[in-house]
Amino acid sequence: MIARRLRAVGHPYKGETLGFVAAQKGGGGCSLDPSSGRNEELQLVLLPSREDLISSPISLRGQDLVSSLLPFTVSPLMSEMNATTQQENVLKRKSDDVGWEYGSLIDPSNLDKVKCKFCNHVSTGGIYRLKQHVAHVSNVVAKCKKSSQEAKDRCKKSLEEASKKRREKTIRELELRDSVNISRVGDEEVNVAGRSEPHKLGPLDKWTCPIDPKLTQAEALHQQKINKELWKKRTHEVQQYVARWMYNHAIPFNACDNDDFKLMCEAIGRFGPGFEPPSKHDLRETLLSQEHARVKSLLQERDAEKMKNGCSIMTDAWSDRKRRSIMNLCTNCADGSSFIKSKEMSAVSHTSEVIFQLVDEGIEEIGPEHVVQVVTDNASNNMGAKKILLEKRPNMFWSSCATHTINLMLQGIGNLPRFTKVLDKAKAFTIFVYGHTRTLDCMRHFSSGKEIIRPGVTRFASAYLTLESLLDKKDQLRKMVVDGRWDSLREVKSKNGKAATTTIMSMPFWKDVKLCLNVFEPLVKVLRLVDGDVKPSMGFVYGEIVKAKKEIKEVYGNVASRYKDVIDVVEKKMKDRLDSPLHLAAYLLNPYYSYADTNIFDDGTITEGFISCVETFYHGDDSKQDQAVNVELRKFQNREGSFAKKLARTCQNFEYNAASWWKLYGNEVPTLQRMAMRILSLTSGASACERNWSTFENVSP
Repeated sequence: MIARRLRAVGHPYKGETLGFVAAQKGGGGCSLDPSSGRNEELQLVLLPSREDLISSPISLRGQDLVSSLLPFTVSPLMSEMNATTQQENVLKRKSDDVGWEYGSLIDPSNLDKVKCKFCNHVSTGGIYRLKQHVAHVSNVVAKCKKSSQEAKDRCKKSLEEASKKRREKTIRELELRDSVNISRVGDEEVNVAGRSEPHKLGPLDKWTCPIDPKLTQAEALHQQKINKELWKKRTHEVQQYVARWMYNHAIPFNACDNDDFKLMCEAIGRFGPGFEPPSKHDLRETLLSQEHARVKSLLQERDAEKMKNGCSIMTDAWSDRKRRSIMNLCTNCADGSSFIKSKEMSAVSHTSEVIFQLVDEGIEEIGPEHVVQVVTDNASNNMGAKKILLEKRPNMFWSSCATHTINLMLQGIGNLPRFTKVLDKAKAFTIFVYGHTRTLDCMRHFSSGKEIIRPGVTRFASAYLTLESLLDKKDQLRKMVVDGRWDSLREVKSKNGKAATTTIMSMPFWKDVKLCLNVFEPLVKVLRLVDGDVKPSMGFVYGEIVKAKKEIKEVYGNVASRYKDVIDVVEKKMKDRLDSPLHLAAYLLNPYYSYADTNIFDDGTITEGFISCVETFYHGDDSKQDQAVNVELRKFQNREGSFAKKLARTCQNFEYNAASWWKLYGNEVPTLQRMAMRILSLTSGASACERNWSTFENVSP
């Protein structure tokens, strides 16, 4: 069922990315089977190792186990402490709102009264008023005299962000309503007393329903209240029909947050009674063709961006549920990713020549002058296709997918003995808990309904997120395994159950979990950067990996003997993949890094990579190569001309657009400017190809 739900919402997954565990009929054990087709019986287990290694259990039961693991035994004092903790948790609220760090409920049944932890002042307007009280931002609430500056800043920031989100949501909804254009034949109208013209129903009638001017003030107020209640009832009745359709056809709930859904509702509302829904034929033929034409017209702006700053071609192969071998071809530019085509490759072997032919056809379709690079994973057949392409098109780049490469880094680090042990223990615990309904129910009871397993971009990113989730729930899990409810479960008394209990009560385990997270976190940040389409990542991936290596060294106190094996894995997977001339040139041409550390211009490896990149980009044009390397690079390095302007300092902000920066300030170095704008507009990953997997099965028979 989980696999089916992921497929319904278009979740990008495949066998080697998300592991599955099926509860065996014997009741005790579990087995990993990513390739199994029996998805109805599967539950996600997102920890990486494929071996079910479980540490030797301690042969202790009940109170003996607790006594051996804690410096004290369960006593009335401990029970009293547990009761106090439960009461505090009830008053604390299940919310991530920063305000609950500085306040608590007086009565769990009254959400309006919140007591300040600084001065014990009671706010009667909920957590919103408490944050105003702490932050000193309103005249209608008494200001806290004991709140710290940090608390003031955090509450003020939270209030501002909430206000900004409300404004943006209101503006967005108004824009969506205004974008709906329905031709009117006859409008629904309501005659209003005292008016010669009929009144047309619209969105504002929710707040301004017609009132008879002959009514007294009291009667008018009464009528207004009735109108408001009728509007609420009318809205609720329509929502029931929408909900029923979603429930009956298993429509994911997050679909209602989609702008297209809101536009559809607005359009139907404006049409009025008698709307005839489209038939299956209309959806398959007429409307599909029209939508295809509309989307194609929307992509014209993206095509213009490709012609101006170039683009990347991305390709990836996969197998669908019918075991058909499919190869996707997509393109990416600064405005985002676009699907080119999918081709079934079941009848042919995926040789280097076949991949080259498919990619070359895509290049011809887009235009060779607009394609800067090709991005694929690191498979040997792709590397063979790379050699063939570069022989035919020596002015193009072939890059390894950064998402795939960083995933290999995480995998390599996870396979080191010091990390394998903790990952296997965490995996064994999640397999045990999710393999039995009663243990899962017990865990959800103590975690307030929150899950341990969390899906991520890749399998090892999921391992990181799951470890992070475990650490967040450390106190709840430790409390669970010493509770009578857990100890009374038959499954807990098994060998795997005792091992799970031992794992949670082991302080060295939690220490190792924290170390794993500290080591994984810098690389996971890079993974999020290269996997997203928020901004072109080519200019940032090398610099962020350099930063990640520095942070990993700091985790180990900059002691080489402690971090050497981890850094060796990163550098081994990075070599010839993410340190190519293209990556090094993008790093040097991104002023966010090169202006912050001028030593980059003196690094022989980076400058050599830059020169090699120039030779490829301007292949066969010695004049432009000389201009870019020997003349214009020096102007950029010395911040001459427009580079010296005060406004050019926007490059110090990580969120800035590097290509746009070069467009504004690089006019005095046109040869280097063209190269920089094209390179810094590139993606570094091929994740967009993976996101089209589920889409292909919706349109292919």
